Amino acid sequence: MKTIGLIGGMSWESTITYYEILNKEIATRLGGLHSAKIIMYNVDFSELEENMSKGKWDDNASILSEAAKTLEDAGADFIVIATNTMHKLVPQIEKHIKIPVLHIAEATANVIKRDGFQKIGLLGTKFTMTQDFIKDRLIKSGLEVIVPDEKDIDLINDVIFNELCLGKVLDCSRKEYKRIISYMKERGAQGVILGCTEIGMLISQKDSVLPVYDTTIIHAKEAAKLALK
Repeated sequence: MKTIGLIGGMSWESTITYYEILNKEIATRLGGLHSAKIIMYNVDFSELEENMSKGKWDDNASILSEAAKTLEDAGADFIVIATNTMHKLVPQIEKHIKIPVLHIAEATANVIKRDGFQKIGLLGTKFTMTQDFIKDRLIKSGLEVIVPDEKDIDLINDVIFNELCLGKVLDCSRKEYKRIISYMKERGAQGVILGCTEIGMLISQKDSVLPVYDTTIIHAKEAAKLALK
């Protein structure tokens, strides 16, 4: 079994889901008392969020590169970054390590394509929905990506940072997310990507008129699969 280098804490609520899925997947695949080999580096999300708000992405790249290098030195065979937004920094991180980074967008695109869908809605932080670091990977995989309008992008982002990252799950916010997903269906989306690792706290398949692709679950399951290759 390979050792998974997990960069967590962005936020710690969603990192719990990664840890649970990784261990359950290994136990299911191997049986008995097996669990995943994981080395985790848990960052201080407040520091990273402050850098994001000030546009200091190079500072965040330094923090996460140090985390990845520490995991590599500790014996990790590959890196899993337990958040979508920080995949913006994968090219910088990869310059500091020799082991691979399992990319969340590529893992998600593969599942969507296996289901035969091409036009997909994307929810996430404002960075994820408006910048290209996730969308480009999806598009290069052959998918057409739909994002909400500007007002709804702000709403989705606000719920993520001011509610979900603080452990708050509110029915009023779930109602708004459901409305946005319904509108994406009207625009032709065949499914919706929960492209922030916290959104799964708020939205599950029963809440959506579209098939849901939760990047947290997909990414963690792919990591477990890779650990056993």
